[in-house]
Amino acid sequence: MASKTNKQTIEIWVGTKKGAFIFRSSNRKDWTIAGPEFRGWEVNHVVQDPRDPARYYAAVNSAWFGPHIHASTDGGKTWHASDQGLAVQGLGEVAGKPATLARIWHIQPGHADEPGVVYAGADPAVLFRSRDWGASWEVVDGMTRHPTRDKWMPGAGGMTIHSIQALGKGRLIVGASAAGAFRSSDGGETWEPHNHGVLADFLPNKLPEVGQCVHKLLAHPRKPEALYQQNHCGVYKGKLNGKKWTDISEGLPTRFGFGLAVPSEEEETVFTVPMESANYRCNLNGKLSVARTRDGGKTWKLLNKGLPDHDAHVTVLREAMTSDPLSPAGVYFGTSTGAVYQTRNAGEAWSTMAANLPPVYSVTVAMQ
Repeated sequence: MASKTNKQTIEIWVGTKKGAFIFRSSNRKDWTIAGPEFRGWEVNHVVQDPRDPARYYAAVNSAWFGPHIHASTDGGKTWHASDQGLAVQGLGEVAGKPATLARIWHIQPGHADEPGVVYAGADPAVLFRSRDWGASWEVVDGMTRHPTRDKWMPGAGGMTIHSIQALGKGRLIVGASAAGAFRSSDGGETWEPHNHGVLADFLPNKLPEVGQCVHKLLAHPRKPEALYQQNHCGVYKGKLNGKKWTDISEGLPTRFGFGLAVPSEEEETVFTVPMESANYRCNLNGKLSVARTRDGGKTWKLLNKGLPDHDAHVTVLREAMTSDPLSPAGVYFGTSTGAVYQTRNAGEAWSTMAANLPPVYSVTVAMQ
């Protein structure tokens, strides 16, 4: 595939346990680093709004001051709190305790056909929507109070909505742990589970309607009907209007993992970072490898040129992997030990962008 000329500045926003760091480059070779923004706070996610590229949102959490959303309208130079209405009421109990807003996990700008709309996913499995570019928020009741909610349960990171894809024409899909995938075709008024074919091998019923533990769910950026998920119990592909998911885990060294990247400039390419198991949530055998398929999961290849090949025991979290819109694809991921890695050639070789940041929670791309 021919390489695209990149005259833009690419930004990699890395959310960590102690703030957000920004890497900038015009060629994906030479990087400057700035930050941390939100110094000392946990940053679960930073995202650019493609409808207004100077507009950014950040999910910022504190053990002392609670969860907040901050917004910027000048490319991240200045920020202001933008979280009016972020509250939960009447959600009962989670794990035997009254439901309270514990953490903002993910922020998703709406589709181009819904100007001003922004979504946010939170613990305890709450979906919020803003209609005014994040100035105020409301609970999306159809999802948050879904009739199957009493069958949802907390995962290791809580009971949370962490994957949101706004696909246009009222189509939405979210992923929640541990509840599964849910889709809407009417702008979020009504939702149906979309989990047929996905294992939940930790439950007595291995193929339930709901209760699956989605770790990350993405739609292909240019083909929104094509879906992929890294689940607690495997990697799957599906269609937004399909009846079931297809297990594409065969060929991987393990079914377990968190991170996922789906480059826009490749038709059936998916990246993930295999983790050993739910009991040992680190890469296998101390060798850090990224798995790639270029045929929609029919075959997989482990890629590790430039990555640590011994004595490396790290975790790559669900939000800590992403891809850029260029060709060849750039892929970026961060680890629990504060390292950030990149590839400029779709995984054939990797290089280290940073080695000693705080633990990495999220990695996202912005183009300026």
